[in-house]
Amino acid sequence: MKSYWINKKEENTKLIVFFNGWGMNETPFKHLKCEDYDVLVAHDYSNLDFNFSEFDLLKYKEKNLIAWSMGVYVSNLFFDSLNNFDKKIAINGTNKMIDNAFGIPKKIYDITIKLFCEKTCEKFIQNMFENEKIPPEITITRTLESLKQELVVLKNLKIENELAFDLAIISQNDKIVPSQNQLAFWENKTIIKKINSSHCPFGLYSKWTDLLC
Repeated sequence: MKSYWINKKEENTKLIVFFNGWGMNETPFKHLKCEDYDVLVAHDYSNLDFNFSEFDLLKYKEKNLIAWSMGVYVSNLFFDSLNNFDKKIAINGTNKMIDNAFGIPKKIYDITIKLFCEKTCEKFIQNMFENEKIPPEITITRTLESLKQELVVLKNLKIENELAFDLAIISQNDKIVPSQNQLAFWENKTIIKKINSSHCPFGLYSKWTDLLC
């Protein structure tokens, strides 16, 4: 797993940790204003080695988790580091991401791995935005081998402890993780906010803090 900082400043005392979606770089959300928040982005789950202890999280008076798509699933691996955060927001993902009832149907996921190719990536980007205009800078920048490896790693991922998210944002036009499966998972677990968008909803927002509401 890889990480990088956005807007990291010595005087900032508020933090957002963002777990990105499968295969994604910063382009879907690079327009979001950070204000006085440091933002730590985790991405590339082809390898799940990651250690939060290398970051000085104790300096922050306010800590928030925002996780999108597969990032929701992966964030559970770091239960001990993230469980005490002030807010935990899930966007178009669940704690059971490869599941017939609560995530991406297993058959579809397995076929994606089996037939994985450049056209698979192109179709994925199209489905991320449904009928909306795809931003020209949205591209898959990693190798096909790395992206396929990420799919395999995530398929074999086992979660021991599930984070209790404070809010689940669910796009009603999600073609990646069926909206009805998301609703089925989050019902009676947390507050649900339905939005009129596709799997990648960040164009609806201008600031990171908009996602914390």
